[in-house]
Amino acid sequence: MRHGDASIDVHTGESYIATGRSNWWRAIVPGIGLLLAGLLALPRATVTTKYVNDLFVFLDGAHRIAAGQVPNVDFHTPLGPLTFYIPAVGYALSGSMGAAMPVGLSLLILLFSLVAAEIVGSRMHWALGLPLASCLLLVLAVPANPGERIGELSFAMFYNRIGWASLGLLLVMYLCRLPAASSGKGVDAACASFLVLLMLYTKITYGVVGLAFLMFMLFDRRQTGWVALTFGIVAASILAIEMVWGGGVNYLLDISLAGKNSGGFPTMTAIGHVVRHNFADLLAYLAVAVILLSRTPSYRHLLFVGFCMTSGILLIEQNFQFFGILTLGASAAVLSESLFRAELRSGYTRARIAPPLLVAFLLMPAAVGNAASLAIHAYYSAGGRGEAIPLPAFSGVRLVEMWSAGQFEYFQGYNRTLADASDALSQLGAGSERVAVLDFVNPFSAGLRLTPPAGDSVWYHWGRTLGPEYRPAAEEMFADVDLILDPKWPIEIWTGNGMRDIYAHYIARHYDLVRETADWRIYRRNPS
Repeated sequence: MRHGDASIDVHTGESYIATGRSNWWRAIVPGIGLLLAGLLALPRATVTTKYVNDLFVFLDGAHRIAAGQVPNVDFHTPLGPLTFYIPAVGYALSGSMGAAMPVGLSLLILLFSLVAAEIVGSRMHWALGLPLASCLLLVLAVPANPGERIGELSFAMFYNRIGWASLGLLLVMYLCRLPAASSGKGVDAACASFLVLLMLYTKITYGVVGLAFLMFMLFDRRQTGWVALTFGIVAASILAIEMVWGGGVNYLLDISLAGKNSGGFPTMTAIGHVVRHNFADLLAYLAVAVILLSRTPSYRHLLFVGFCMTSGILLIEQNFQFFGILTLGASAAVLSESLFRAELRSGYTRARIAPPLLVAFLLMPAAVGNAASLAIHAYYSAGGRGEAIPLPAFSGVRLVEMWSAGQFEYFQGYNRTLADASDALSQLGAGSERVAVLDFVNPFSAGLRLTPPAGDSVWYHWGRTLGPEYRPAAEEMFADVDLILDPKWPIEIWTGNGMRDIYAHYIARHYDLVRETADWRIYRRNPS
């Protein structure tokens, strides 16, 4: 293998350079972003079929920000602050909790589409770049957890989709700009900084992978300029954000607490499960890599392939996701572009046929599924279909029945418990009191427009954010809490039972049981 890159632009065939000079299709990418954003936001409603409790995490965060709280300063979370500021902006613009997630994400889609148009348009031929940009925008826009079936709608874990799409777009910057693209180190650095900061302040694991990719790119002498500038912009931005936000240290402490409860590095057994579930995609990706390396051998290409596979496997392993390493399609498109740029001997030109087909195999299933799910969400939300969540502020969030057996009935039962608690709180005259819930999430502060407590968390998950040994102190969690709701049928049973056990002594000393219903025990802080 040669240390040089056989796909340097000076070796590019004349006809391929000519096609690269035309940037007419760059304007199409923001147009696609505008279309997807409109489908998501214009109905001004949220439709969900599963993970309703996860959705409440983000709506609670948006409500807290609207009430003046700051993530990792006034409440704990191992997720980045943008995870809550995105729906908070949507809530501020729409005035509706039902529109908070769609409107907030639609604005992000528009920004992302502009960055995608610049990165992909300056580095890829339209036949590869336009489908890739469209697929990444669909990943960002669809209200569905990656790897799940069409119609399984939810904004749950939307931060993973932001991470996959941002990292996939960042990988395109492995390619040098096309000869016809004007030199733009500043533009490249601005685009890369946007993607890295978006990942760091949404879910930090994606941001760490993004920074590792930039470290790898420092060894490409042709692109060192914009990469070094990116590091400078990211560092300066982090300092500026910390001066305004002031929650950076607490953010890292919350992540550390989650890490202690979640366990250490993934086991070989867990990695084996990921590889087995994604074997076909990994095989197709390896086929593209082998074709490229056999025709244009390069240590740099080999390291890029290894980085993309390893990081993709590690990222999906720490997600609540089994199928769909979404960076493989983007990486395969980059490898195909490298092959098209290379000057191949006449006997090898047929090698250029297979990679685009394999790229289509990696991109099309997810793209078609995401487009269908987004259309279904638009149809149901525009028609006001489904069962409204029985809390006044959540009337724009609707539960619909789809094809997942048992999901609708399960969350109907959850809705029934929410209505029961709402009635009990109304009878107790709790309008001015701060409420906490011994369960996965507290939907009542946002759903009933109550003042949220400070010092607690927006998300409790046994074995993830707390456990028997590592957990937030009761004196901090309940310092600002007037009422504690203990569910008899928690939405996440391990979390509900675990919290009841570890905080029972504190609750017994500081709170009195004031109401018991079919679904809840409600405790009020005693005067002493």
